[in-house]
Amino acid sequence: MVLNTMVPKLGCAPTYNRRVSSPVNPEPGSPGPVAHRVLALDVGSKTIGLAVSDPLGITAQGLETLRRKNKRADFEALEPVLRQYAVREIVVGYPLRMSGSAGTQSERMVAFAEELRQRFGVPVHLWDERLTSAQANRLLRETDMSIRRRAQVVDRLAAVLILQSFLDHRHSLPNREA
Repeated sequence: MVLNTMVPKLGCAPTYNRRVSSPVNPEPGSPGPVAHRVLALDVGSKTIGLAVSDPLGITAQGLETLRRKNKRADFEALEPVLRQYAVREIVVGYPLRMSGSAGTQSERMVAFAEELRQRFGVPVHLWDERLTSAQANRLLRETDMSIRRRAQVVDRLAAVLILQSFLDHRHSLPNREA
């Protein structure tokens, strides 16, 4: 059973799967509440899987996976990605336990998300990532891809799954605002 627990607020970006804040476009006739790109991060101990939305916030596309060195180097590597894709929001995979409760890794992601928000000045959302890596591995096993190649792209695919879930949920909201 999934608990409806709210993730601690990170500045102006509350979120958990049940409630997702959505910026409102100030321009009349804009295509929807998202006219900018959202970046998703699947943060692991050795790599960070990346995915970015299309400008309308409908689909997620994987980007090159970052090899982690240290937090400073991670943020320096993310900065050009945010600039290149005009990212206005970040979604970070939130590793909850199967019971829905937060653990040590969850607490680390809360701190990491807050550091991202402070460093880049954009809303940061934590998004339930339970089973995304398992789902990514299952999908990749169904391809003719080698084991080595699958290991190289699993984090990217997990980030795509996190972001697509976030975008789908956002677009399913009745008024597209939480």
